[in-house]
Amino acid sequence: MSAAFDLRRRLVAEALGTGILVATVVGSGIMADKLTDDVALALLGNTLPTGAILVVLITILGPLSGAHFNPAVTLVFALRREIGAGYSVAYVLGQIGGGIAGALLAHAMFELPIWQSSTTVRSGAAQWLAEAVAAFGLIFTILAGLRFRADAVPWLVGLYITAAYWFTASTSFANPAVAIARAFTDTFAGIRPADLPGFIAAELAGAVLAAAMAGWLLAAPKTIMQTKAAE
Repeated sequence: MSAAFDLRRRLVAEALGTGILVATVVGSGIMADKLTDDVALALLGNTLPTGAILVVLITILGPLSGAHFNPAVTLVFALRREIGAGYSVAYVLGQIGGGIAGALLAHAMFELPIWQSSTTVRSGAAQWLAEAVAAFGLIFTILAGLRFRADAVPWLVGLYITAAYWFTASTSFANPAVAIARAFTDTFAGIRPADLPGFIAAELAGAVLAAAMAGWLLAAPKTIMQTKAAE
């Protein structure tokens, strides 16, 4: 995140990026549902645009705000003291607001009722475990990418989410702001508002666990002198 950009521009980048991400998730889900009755094909039609737009958004907006687009990511960077508490709260509010706007925009583009509430049930231990796994993998991918191949992070995140759509039972929301936004759409991508608490708790737990694992596993190796001194 560059110090050259003030908070207002960073917040706009976070809101814009999250909004476009959600518009892509919801919009591609609506389009896929319109074009096929095959659920697997519809999911594929939802997966590929989501992975692709993440590559684009992280590449173009990362230099402005860090391209979090996700309260779980912001929480982890706050815990790592790489973003202040005040900025973190502002980021999260921007992400949630942008995400909801993205869902409403998708409805408008497809001439659907703008304000909706999802009725899609996504609940149970398996779903929550899947979200914890999805968020763990996402955060670990980001931190490992920053540690070893920072230039590849956009592709790493896009490819991870593309894969996680298919290997997690929840189709990998992995993002509290996106989950909240998806509660505002009663379409292919929706989640019932009553199911949000379980999803959000699982996502945040997975993110914190990934941060702890990365903090140990990705730490710089000790030199021979440091090892001898410790002995």
